[in-house]
Amino acid sequence: MKSKRFKKLPVETNKLNPETIDKILSAVKSNCTTKFDESIDLSFRINNKQKKNEINLRTVVNLPGGTGKTVKVAVVCEDNKIDEAKKANVDMVGGDDLVDKIKNGELNFEKLICTPSMMVKLSKLGKILGPKGLMPNPKLGTVTNDISKAIMEAKAGQVEIRNDKDGNIGLSIGKKSFDDDKIIKNYNAVIEALEKEKSNLTIKGDLIKQVFITSSMGVSYKIKMEKSL
Repeated sequence: MKSKRFKKLPVETNKLNPETIDKILSAVKSNCTTKFDESIDLSFRINNKQKKNEINLRTVVNLPGGTGKTVKVAVVCEDNKIDEAKKANVDMVGGDDLVDKIKNGELNFEKLICTPSMMVKLSKLGKILGPKGLMPNPKLGTVTNDISKAIMEAKAGQVEIRNDKDGNIGLSIGKKSFDDDKIIKNYNAVIEALEKEKSNLTIKGDLIKQVFITSSMGVSYKIKMEKSL
């Protein structure tokens, strides 16, 4: 059942002509009528069905305007790197002891980073970390010896771009309280990351079919992309 608040929101926004993000943000924000600071979210539909293989995108993007969220970061590393992780304001850090906690189901973090030499131990925990999207990956910058940089980026506004089996990508690019300029910069950073990924793919036609923007508890609007991708 739709709430009284939701019933007051615009209807059939899917029938409106697409607009560029700078022209549509005010409408999206005007629908943020809850008492909390709603997220501004993107939803991409990609051209996932190819004749030879499906497209599997997985990368990260550093949002210049941040996400407005606090990310809890854990690091698995050697003893001589523990102090480095602590100085970078990591939330959890350890070696074999932290691996054992993870093995026992203690997943009190949202991002897991590890050094290359410790990856062999974490790789055995794929059934625990994999389904939650927590397994460190060199491509995502979460298997590295430069743990200070990885921690800083994870906390500063790094988000993952990953499509599901149906070809959908969903991610947040800020909060209602953000200035429009911040949200637009974050949007552009996501588009640039997708452009870079497309150049590494063998794909027939455009990668992106449609883009929608909404707030956490609002209605969605179709974005007009300034160029095909």
